[in-house]
Amino acid sequence: MEQSPSLEDCLKLLKGERDEQRLAGLLLVTKFCKGDDNAALRRVYNAVGIGFLDRLLRTGMGKGTISSSGDDNRDAYLQLSVTVLAAFCRVPEIASSEDMVLKIPLILEILSKQSGSHVVEECYEFLFLVSTSCEDGVSALYKSGGLRVLASQMSTLADGSHSQELAMKLVQLMLSTVSLDIINNEYSSELSMMVAVIAREFAVLHNALKFEALHLLSAILSSKYSAPVHDTLRIMSNDIWSTYVRVGIVAILQNRVAPAEKLQALILAESVISILGERWLLGQMNLPDAKDSVPADRCLLLVLESSRVEVAVLLNELAYLKYETSNNSSSNAEIISLKQRNLAIAFSLVEKTIKLISNVVEDEVNLLDENTLSKVISGLNETVGVVLEYLQDAKDHGQKKGDDLLASVRLIGSYLAETPLACREKVRELLEFMLSIEGQDEPSPFFSICFLLPMLCQITMEIEGCKILVSCGGQKAVVECLIKLIGPNGCMIEDKGCIFLACDTILNLLLKRDQIKFRLDESTSVHLLKALAYWTGTISVTALK
Repeated sequence: MEQSPSLEDCLKLLKGERDEQRLAGLLLVTKFCKGDDNAALRRVYNAVGIGFLDRLLRTGMGKGTISSSGDDNRDAYLQLSVTVLAAFCRVPEIASSEDMVLKIPLILEILSKQSGSHVVEECYEFLFLVSTSCEDGVSALYKSGGLRVLASQMSTLADGSHSQELAMKLVQLMLSTVSLDIINNEYSSELSMMVAVIAREFAVLHNALKFEALHLLSAILSSKYSAPVHDTLRIMSNDIWSTYVRVGIVAILQNRVAPAEKLQALILAESVISILGERWLLGQMNLPDAKDSVPADRCLLLVLESSRVEVAVLLNELAYLKYETSNNSSSNAEIISLKQRNLAIAFSLVEKTIKLISNVVEDEVNLLDENTLSKVISGLNETVGVVLEYLQDAKDHGQKKGDDLLASVRLIGSYLAETPLACREKVRELLEFMLSIEGQDEPSPFFSICFLLPMLCQITMEIEGCKILVSCGGQKAVVECLIKLIGPNGCMIEDKGCIFLACDTILNLLLKRDQIKFRLDESTSVHLLKALAYWTGTISVTALK
């Protein structure tokens, strides 16, 4: 009976003088050497030598020769060399060696020319193992045009395949290693192509890779440097990616997943809205091959409900950390800072929902039925009440400085701009306090007043509203805000509408001064007149230019 070849037999062949012997040895190795047997792989690697492996790879690429072989076996040599290299790289010290790092450009070249080939998966395995083994690996991957190659090839990979998973991990690795500012400026087009592919994976998959896709999309789209990618996505002729993202987010939010994953879905939703606008929340929910129909308002309702839950939980946790615990350590400050950043995302989504509802009602477009509209408004009312209670808690504890408090006033202001009479008694009770709130870096209240101006302008059209504002001294805050907006030391803000809202609010008070017994003190009047004179002079100069 004939005995099967042993590892020692393979090693003898690999150490042979002729290429044919070494090829035979490698072929035997691939049949019985297990991928997790690092000791055996190391012995084989040392026996065959990097020189022969390099020649074998280049021959397979058409850049060299093995013995007297012609082109007939080139594909087989390519398959064998890449398979063996990927196997060797399962040994960490081999993967991190300079010899393997130097092969990254060659493997990328193979990938760019071999889409659909059997060698593709081994190429991705090699790149992943080398890039994760050392910093030089991921640096070489990026500098060799890895992002460009991956962007062109990912769309050819099967959904949920091992190759697609490795490709996504390679992209994530480069994003976490190289400056996002540089990547976004140099590869905005490639990142946009990747978004389209990854969004499909996010929508159609129902395994762990779905969450990988979620995190990768968030990393690409929510970065502060992602403006070039946003601009490219806006002008893409095929916007199916946005439908894929909507479907994926709905799947995350409507199922039982970890709170951290739901937060990631909200971060992604906020990023997509910043690209496409609030109406993205209302749209197609069906994949091209889907059988079951999903209502177009499903995403809106789930995003709002999840945001409302986040707001309630985060405000409760922040109140406890700030007012109930005596822990003033740096770690506690870091926890508070993280929760404030998460709160900003949830607040932003609630504000965008307010804006969407306002536009839908104003345009009289039948995008929402009465039942959905009622659910949304009811939810918004409840959340505004929760935020007002948080502000009440801050007032009770003598706290009026903080970005979380300022963001709370902004949300309240957004809602009251549309429904100025909502929560009337609570707003009246807290109005003076809200007008005194300062951001963390503000020397005095300013933005809190700007956020409330739309509501103040509306309520002061009536005598009762004027009385409410004057009773808490709010008229002085509005005047001081206007002086800051138009005076020589004016605050630079994008929304010039604040100037006119402040002017209208003051005019409303002046027109009703007899009924409400209102007058500006002499000092305030002088400062306001000087600011108005300066502003009109500035406008005249600008107009002449």
